[in-house]
Amino acid sequence: MPAADWQFTIDAFLDELKIVRQLSVHTLSSYRRDLEKFSSYCLNQGVEQPDQAHAADVRHWVSAAHRQGLSGKSLQRSLSALRSFYQYRVRNGSTHNPAIGIRAPKSAKKLPKTLDVDHSQKLLEIKGDDELAVRDRAILELFYSCGLRLAELIALNRDDIDFHEQVVSATGKGNKQRRVPIGSYAIKALTAWLHYRDKHDSGKYDPSAVFVSSRGSRISPRTIQARLKKHSAEQGIGQNVHPHMLRHSFASHLLESSGDLRAVQEMLGHANISTTQIYTHLDFQHLAKVYDKAHPRANKKKPNEATD
Repeated sequence: MPAADWQFTIDAFLDELKIVRQLSVHTLSSYRRDLEKFSSYCLNQGVEQPDQAHAADVRHWVSAAHRQGLSGKSLQRSLSALRSFYQYRVRNGSTHNPAIGIRAPKSAKKLPKTLDVDHSQKLLEIKGDDELAVRDRAILELFYSCGLRLAELIALNRDDIDFHEQVVSATGKGNKQRRVPIGSYAIKALTAWLHYRDKHDSGKYDPSAVFVSSRGSRISPRTIQARLKKHSAEQGIGQNVHPHMLRHSFASHLLESSGDLRAVQEMLGHANISTTQIYTHLDFQHLAKVYDKAHPRANKKKPNEATD
C-alpha cells in the first residue's frame, strides 16, 4: 500500500526526533500533523513515495493551504517540519530535499493591542486595602511602569528591587538581565505591598518572591491573568486586558512621549530594534488620527461635492 511508505518514514523520523533531540510531545504532534497533511496532498496527486516529491509539489501544497486560509506563520512552521523531514531522508540515503529554498507567503503584520493613557490610569485605580487589593495594585503598577513580561514579573525576587536607585533588575529571554527604572507610583505600591507582607507574615510567605499567592507560594501566571481580567471588567475597560497589553501600552506611551526608540528597546529587553519598531507604527496611527481630527485641510471634500 503506497501510503504505508509515507507513514513508515514519518514514524521513523519522529522516533529519531523523540530520542535524539528529545522534543516535547506537543512539538512532535505538530510535526506529525504537518507531515501527514503534506503526505495526504502528495498521495492525492499521485506522489506515492517521499522521494518522488519535488519542489513543485511543495509549492503547490503551500499555495493550496494558503488559499484555504492557513496563515504565513503556520506555513513557515510546516515548511520547517518538511525541511527537517527531508534532511533526515538525505542522511539516510535520499538524494534531494524538495523543501529547500521555498518560502511561505508573508502574513500581514498585526499591530499589538494597547490601552490609551486614560484607560491605563483607570485600570490602575484598584480600591481596597486587603491583601489581594494591595498586591494587585503593585502588580499592575509594576507592569505599566516597567513594561515587564509576565514571566519576568513572576520571577522577581525582593533583592531584584533597588528602592534607593528606584530600578528593578529583570531577567528576560535567554537569561539576559536588564535594569529598568521604576516610577514613583509603582514604588509607592510596591512599598505598600511589601510592608503588608512583612506585617502579616506568619511564615507562610515565600521569603524570596516579590509576588505570592494567598497561600504564600510564588504567584502563578494563571492567577495574574485571572486577576487582571477581573479588574479590567470591574473598572469598565471594555476589553479583556492581558499582561502583555500593559507591556505594549508602556512601550507605546513611552515612545509617543519621548521618541527615543533605542531607550525603549533597552527597557523592553528586545535583542533587535526591528522588534521595537512595531511601536512606531502605533505612534504613527495615533498621529494620523490627531491629524485627521485637527488639521483644517485633512478632511477633503468629495470630488462631486459643490465648492464655494
